[in-house]
Amino acid sequence: MFVLANFIKAIALILQTVLDIYFWIILIRALLSWVNPDPLNPIVRFLERVTEPVLSPIRKLVPPMGIDFSPLIAALLIYFIKIFVVGSLYDLGFSLRA
Repeated sequence: MFVLANFIKAIALILQTVLDIYFWIILIRALLSWVNPDPLNPIVRFLERVTEPVLSPIRKLVPPMGIDFSPLIAALLIYFIKIFVVGSLYDLGFSLRA
């Protein structure tokens, strides 16, 4: 049973790392939007291509208020997933080990 427990904990760790990286990508994109970067820059295009599938549906749900709150909402969703899903996977992995 310890193999399954270690497998579940490994999935939780990988998911946590991916969510951390995605959080930083969203944060960098939000900060870059303040300085009006060159839209042809490959880094800017990469950031837009990676974050737009998450930020676009959030923008449709939140009414426009002059400030784009979609990165903040996405960051809160990432933290919720980290606490709920990753935490649950860790707890499941530890409970299977006993």
